Amino acid sequence: MGRAFEYRKARKMKRWGNMARVFTKLGKEITIAAKSGGPDPETNPRLRVLMQTAKKENMPKDNVERAVKKATSKDFTDYKEMNYEGYGPHGIAIFVETATDNTTRTVANVRSYFNKHGGSLGTTGSLEFLFDHKSVFHVAKKDGVSLEDLELELIDYGVDEVGEDEGEVILYGDFAQNSIIQKYLEDNGFEITASEFVRIPNDVKDVTVEQREAIEKLIEKIEDDEDVQNVFHNMSESDEE
Repeated sequence: MGRAFEYRKARKMKRWGNMARVFTKLGKEITIAAKSGGPDPETNPRLRVLMQTAKKENMPKDNVERAVKKATSKDFTDYKEMNYEGYGPHGIAIFVETATDNTTRTVANVRSYFNKHGGSLGTTGSLEFLFDHKSVFHVAKKDGVSLEDLELELIDYGVDEVGEDEGEVILYGDFAQNSIIQKYLEDNGFEITASEFVRIPNDVKDVTVEQREAIEKLIEKIEDDEDVQNVFHNMSESDEE
């Protein structure tokens, strides 16, 4: 399998560590999607696929409904999606995605995490070139369709890697082609079970055990912030992971 699947294997164990964090993150994504495209999943493709993702993650239906309702509440202050980029200890690039109703608070917090843990916050866009922004679709296997045929068919739609994991098909494609890929899958009768966006490092840096500990302290501190949705980095994964 290609680079995207190696990356997925490394991140997967960490992802299941805190279901409450997963629900909070998904809830914000659902609210943002409902705010921008309307609360009806039938006419809002992004909301539709996020609801499938929530179902796969066993997110309670009440949580999903609350997140949709929040988008249409007159008291709701819209979330703003902001990215922050910087270097952690030992020159590790760190890309932080947030969804916040108070950017002043968020940037101050993120900057303080970098400063207190031996890193520095950079300017927006300064590290974007170090990561490939990808859309990821999890799709139920379909009888009579091989991975090779599906990959050949989807190349023209921006998909560059297709593989299988835990009995489902996973597609990686260009972030900008996300809606086109989703439309193709839905129009051709594929069941999308989940979707997400990731940033895959173009190259990774090896670190020692001691260096890894220092970097992971910073990453964990950032991830604990309630405004933070995702943290991506270019540190190589340890052998145990």
